[in-house]
Amino acid sequence: MSKPVEQLDRVIIRFAGDSGDGMQLTGDRFTSETALMGNDLATLPDFPAEIRAPAGSLPGVSGFQLHFADHDILTPGDQPNVLVAMNPAALKANLKDLPKGAMVIVNTDAFNERNLQKARYASNPLEDGSLEGFHVHEVALTSMTVEALRDVDGITSREAERSKNFCALGLMCWLYHRPTEGTLAFIEEKFGKRPEIAEANTKAFKAGYNYGETSEDFAVSYEVAPAKLAPGRYRQITGNTAIAYGLIAASRQSKLPLFLGAYPITPASAILEELARHKSFGVITFQAEDEIAACGAALGASFGGALGVTTSAGPGIVLKSETVGLGVMLELPLVILDIQRAGPSTGMPTKPEQTDLLMVLYGRNGESPVPVVAASSPAQCFHAAIEAARIALKYRTPVYLLSDASLANGSEPWLIPDVDSLPDISTPFATAPREGDPFLPYKRDAATLARPWAVPGTAGLEHRIGGLEKEDVTGAISYDPDNHDLMIRLRAQKVANIAADIPELELDDPDGDARTLVLGWGSTYGPIGAAVRRVRRDGRKVARAHLHHLNPLPRNTGDVVRGYDKVLIPEMNTGQLLQLIRAQFLVDAVGYNRVRGLPFRSSELAEAITAMVDA
Repeated sequence: MSKPVEQLDRVIIRFAGDSGDGMQLTGDRFTSETALMGNDLATLPDFPAEIRAPAGSLPGVSGFQLHFADHDILTPGDQPNVLVAMNPAALKANLKDLPKGAMVIVNTDAFNERNLQKARYASNPLEDGSLEGFHVHEVALTSMTVEALRDVDGITSREAERSKNFCALGLMCWLYHRPTEGTLAFIEEKFGKRPEIAEANTKAFKAGYNYGETSEDFAVSYEVAPAKLAPGRYRQITGNTAIAYGLIAASRQSKLPLFLGAYPITPASAILEELARHKSFGVITFQAEDEIAACGAALGASFGGALGVTTSAGPGIVLKSETVGLGVMLELPLVILDIQRAGPSTGMPTKPEQTDLLMVLYGRNGESPVPVVAASSPAQCFHAAIEAARIALKYRTPVYLLSDASLANGSEPWLIPDVDSLPDISTPFATAPREGDPFLPYKRDAATLARPWAVPGTAGLEHRIGGLEKEDVTGAISYDPDNHDLMIRLRAQKVANIAADIPELELDDPDGDARTLVLGWGSTYGPIGAAVRRVRRDGRKVARAHLHHLNPLPRNTGDVVRGYDKVLIPEMNTGQLLQLIRAQFLVDAVGYNRVRGLPFRSSELAEAITAMVDA
């Protein structure tokens, strides 16, 4: 007799275990199967910064949260409906995030005295009543796995135990009716060089699936119908992968080779790793000995006529700042990717923050304005990368693109765009002047104020470059005070003029009579959007707007923020955009600021918005 099936509109699942338990792989596989089901989804991987924290300890807990639904969603979710805890530390670290009534699946084999002590439990939570109020399923995942693999030759007892994550994955796939074919094919491909490991993981996966189907402990399974998304071809994508693909698209649309100079750093390294796989698109990747060399090589590639890009995170961006200033003086295109993480210094490398905004705006010597673009979701990272490249090439300037750790590692469905819909961002190189005329390397385009892009080695374009101040038009070295004042103002005006070449700030105010505006930038797009939906469902009026260009700001930004009685600016910093808005537009904006290394919960933002609307 088949078990009953309950229909749900959405589910939030968190897999948690020791950093060696394969939780990221488990969550990623469950996400892939969910994407194939056609659900809308959003994910939040959360893992320790240490390469290997002590096994079973609280600092060593690794987690992966997945929110999937039969409708449009914006965030990985606030509170999980289901927690899969592979050991006591995983239970203790995550239980506080669960609402009462949530389902908790625990690997009972791991709840021994040693592991309880490592997790700082005074008593066993499975026995002391502390889990009352939750639906607890005690499953012996480790011993079930070992028993299922008893006949597999060639694996050690340790390797058998390590397959328990696939046992948990099989159980969850049964519980939420996820397809199994993709995971079984994945196992065959990933572990093809170790057939015995592939066999072990396959058997562990099937053991978990069959346990769900036969155990009386799980009386009900659940279904979540596909979401109604815009027609087209989709794939699951992370922010870092989307940036890599966006840079390749920018290379194709600009008809320039793509050169990436990078030094590995969390959470930006995946962009280097992804681009290194695409030499067939003319991509050149250079893993430099340090951040300074990486940025210098990228700027040199731009000088040579390529689309020069460099990637890093906060501490690495600090080291690149001198070269970025050189790029400002040379007036050459350069895209600098800052995948923000919690600081200062090494900080919390795997955790997200928005604390680099003022650094990329002002963190250079001299007056050296640089355009800044910010991505707002994993999928939107693709278009943000193209936009940063477009501005850099057209205006011959370094451009910062800001992402952060939550966008870099988070994933969502991505509607693969029609190539014909992408903008042509090609830009002409300088050509030799008429015979007898001198080449004037700083004679600017009247519309953009960009100087000619002269590829070295081109006959007739010989000129001097460097970090010393240039004479207007001729490019000769100049110490003339008035010329320096003029060049400072020209470089600033060039960046300011970009405001006429970017979209106006889009305002979401359905009835047009809200008196409170929520203004955000970067990865707060999803949490703010979900919070505004909640507040509107409660009958309150609130408007929202989200900035994708931080320098220059959209030309209507002042009109938008001055059009409301109250302006709330949530940021994962202590108020950096808030300072800019208050100083530039003289509005009494208020910040909602948390610097916890975690994305905002939409529920906390909804409370803050409601309080402001009602005040």
